[in-house]
Amino acid sequence: MPNLSRNDDDAQDKSGGRVVLWLLLGLGLLIGGAYVGAYYTAADKVPRGTTVSGVSIGGHPKAEAAQRLQAGLADQVSGPIELTIDGKRTRVDPAAAGIAVDYDASVAEAGGERTWDPVRLWNYFTGGEELEAEVVVDETALAQAVAKLDKKFGALPREGALGFDGGSITTVEPQVGRALDMASTRDALAAAYLAEDDDTAALTTVQAVPAIDESDVAEARETFANPAVSGSVTLSFEGSTVKLLPADYTGALSLEPVDGELVPRLDGAKLAELLSANVVTEGAPVDATVALVGGSPKVIPAKPGVTFDQQQVEAGFLQVVAAPEGQRTLTVDAQVAKPDFTTQEARDLQIKERVSTFTTYFPYAEYRNINIGRAAEIINGTVLRPGETFSLNGIVGERTRANGFTEGYIIQDGILVTDLGGGVSQMATTTFNAMFFAGLEDVEHQPHSFYIDRYPVGREATVAWGAIDLQFGNDTPYGVLVYANVTPATPTSSGVVTVSMYSTKHWNITTSESARYNVTQAKVRRVNTRQCHNNEGYGGFEIDVTRFFEPVGANTETREPEVMNTVYTPSDTVICANPNAEDNVS
Repeated sequence: MPNLSRNDDDAQDKSGGRVVLWLLLGLGLLIGGAYVGAYYTAADKVPRGTTVSGVSIGGHPKAEAAQRLQAGLADQVSGPIELTIDGKRTRVDPAAAGIAVDYDASVAEAGGERTWDPVRLWNYFTGGEELEAEVVVDETALAQAVAKLDKKFGALPREGALGFDGGSITTVEPQVGRALDMASTRDALAAAYLAEDDDTAALTTVQAVPAIDESDVAEARETFANPAVSGSVTLSFEGSTVKLLPADYTGALSLEPVDGELVPRLDGAKLAELLSANVVTEGAPVDATVALVGGSPKVIPAKPGVTFDQQQVEAGFLQVVAAPEGQRTLTVDAQVAKPDFTTQEARDLQIKERVSTFTTYFPYAEYRNINIGRAAEIINGTVLRPGETFSLNGIVGERTRANGFTEGYIIQDGILVTDLGGGVSQMATTTFNAMFFAGLEDVEHQPHSFYIDRYPVGREATVAWGAIDLQFGNDTPYGVLVYANVTPATPTSSGVVTVSMYSTKHWNITTSESARYNVTQAKVRRVNTRQCHNNEGYGGFEIDVTRFFEPVGANTETREPEVMNTVYTPSDTVICANPNAEDNVS
């Protein structure tokens, strides 16, 4: 027969196990649901009952708790920190000292963070703690604030130092001071920051030892300062020697505090200045050039200069000034410096002959003698290499008193007025014509606004600093030497301006001019300003000037004629209506 009793027991056991399993599963779901519910209920809220520095923030979300904490501490953080230093009362602005509350960090430390941590969830429901706010310190700002307190209430240590006065040593003796200890000051100020109003941070100064003490001064004196002034130093430049006394070179020496030591330093610029004043050499190299000698162009040879490596001197100088007697000589490798423009390069310019010359004349006026003569002095001797451009403004420079010029008449807005450099246009016109007949390239020129009858019609130029320039290029294969000379005018004789170009002749230049056309009539202008000069006017006109090029010698180029059109405005009759005008004042 089948064993029915055993089968019934097995069925009952299985049924009971399923019941237990379902019970456990249900219990787990119940607990899990409660845990999830606790998580979402707590969220990022601060545990209930939590206070930070006396401000209740429990039960509030993180952001709101931070705002509540900031509002609750507003009065405490806005006021100064009261303190005493060695018994003397003072106060510190916490913001200036870099002391502040980190509200977000304070809330996070109090548990205001969303987390599955069961301990944190337990704390939320069972109650928080009494905590202090998180105080942060900006070390740089704190150091500056402590330095001010030290200056007022302490006694800063005096650093030891050595220096030189001529051939003597100067000494600053070190001295111990008193100052606040940075670490203890930081802790005391941070603790007092959120304390009650009647709480005061009590600070005391401590001994402050100088970084450079007596032993550091003594060592630097023995190893460097004393030897440096013990005797002269000799520099040997390839057979030429220069002796420098301590009074000469100590101005370039110093002792700088570095990591608790006085370290010798050398001022290279001052040493270079000293050497330039004392080292006897052939000087800097001189470029070759071409100049008129006895009326003819002559190559002036280049001159090499004797130079040395300044860095080599600097590298060995500190060592030699600290060396004992008998070892105080520094040997320097002298070098021969070559010129930038050699004698052969000057010969290759082939400046052999006068290729053009032009002369103009001017009536007597002392300002003309001064200004035209000064411009000629600066221009004379200019050498243009092939491809270079002559600029009158660039060479002569601004017409100032410091540059040797004076006031004279210039044309402005169609009338004559006075300004510095008046008359220089006479030099511009003369130079332009010398360039014109030398066959050089006309880069930039501007005629006068109205015709001046002592200049070649349609073939003249004016200049004005910063506005109008005379420029021409050397587009020949040869160099060009510019010669300029002025014979001053006198009350009984005209002044003479001559400009000549020396080179190898490249072109024969001829010219023609048209008849005057488009003639215009002068007007009468009444000028009611003080800077006025009466003028008898005359009409304006147009004219064309043509330059023809004929190649010379080895020149095989061909060039089309150049036509220059010039428009002269009328020179108006000017009547000075102002009784105080310059022409009306005797």
